[in-house]
Amino acid sequence: METKGLLFIPDISGFTRFVTESEINHSRIIIQELLELLINANQIGLEVSEIEGDAILFYKFGEPPQLKELYKQVEKMFCLFHKNLMTYDQRRYCQCKACISAANLSLKVITHYGEFAGYNVKNFSKLIGKDVIVAHQLLKNDIAQHEYWLVTKDLLDNHPPADFTDWMSWTDSMKQTETGEIHFHYTQLSQLKNEIPDDPLPPLDLSGKKKTHSVSRVYETDIITLFHASGAFEFRHLWWEGVEKIEALNHLLPRVGMKSRWTFTNGKTLYYSSSYSYSDDKIEFSETDEKGEQVTYFTLTKVADKETKLTIDIYKVSNWITDFILGSSGQKKQEAMLQKSLENIIPLLKKIPL
Repeated sequence: METKGLLFIPDISGFTRFVTESEINHSRIIIQELLELLINANQIGLEVSEIEGDAILFYKFGEPPQLKELYKQVEKMFCLFHKNLMTYDQRRYCQCKACISAANLSLKVITHYGEFAGYNVKNFSKLIGKDVIVAHQLLKNDIAQHEYWLVTKDLLDNHPPADFTDWMSWTDSMKQTETGEIHFHYTQLSQLKNEIPDDPLPPLDLSGKKKTHSVSRVYETDIITLFHASGAFEFRHLWWEGVEKIEALNHLLPRVGMKSRWTFTNGKTLYYSSSYSYSDDKIEFSETDEKGEQVTYFTLTKVADKETKLTIDIYKVSNWITDFILGSSGQKKQEAMLQKSLENIIPLLKKIPL
């Protein structure tokens, strides 16, 4: 049985402050998404021993990988981690502290080679050995910035680490522990964030569509509460006439690009969130069907501190089929359904948790 191998720990920095100062439910979902992303980014055959709140303990028995191969793994995880945060910051709907401050999270990676063994407790696999302790001790150190890659001397075979990019620069350091000194090298990774390509929001395209319906209502509530009631998918079926259920398909927290499956009384349709803008006095967002034939545009406008207007505009592809279906009788029926939907929001505002 092999007893030597690589220990690889990506650790999310800023996690404790993020959780203690933020809304716990949204911070939990954000951290869950980031940890899953790191696990999916594994390209060198690492095994997961355990998830430790804000870190993942990966391992791989056998000879250590080449340092360049290890750097490519670190680079991939680091870039995907920050690209996810940058994209979410551009596309998020939520304005809570957790969602606003998520972009400030960072990632450091500890890599160490040593002796350890695995054992099972019921359905759980654990690692044991002095080098597992060493790797965890290295998570606490005096490195000022929290975006770095740390490599112990056991991985270097007594050779200094190579620079794999023009900006890379290594610092030699050590940590004093009860069992002795742990020597290591580290390099900052912050420069990698500058190499992540920008992913701007695609503009909402209403060309070829015409506004077929427009309804409005003023509510005695603040703009955030009304946005929570009208925008959150978990409440939509409680007020939108004809909708039985809505399932978010690819994200747990709402953002531009999120897909959802709507179950109506007469069938199912896929929609995706297609635009969003926020200010203290006005919130706008839209949802487009999978074929791009219909856009539902929501506008919330602050009238007073406890008075907010919600407008729903429906845009559809303009052609003779649409005009035929939306004859005068169909137009009135759809308008009545939308007005009833707006009315259904009133009792919901008293029930929803913020």
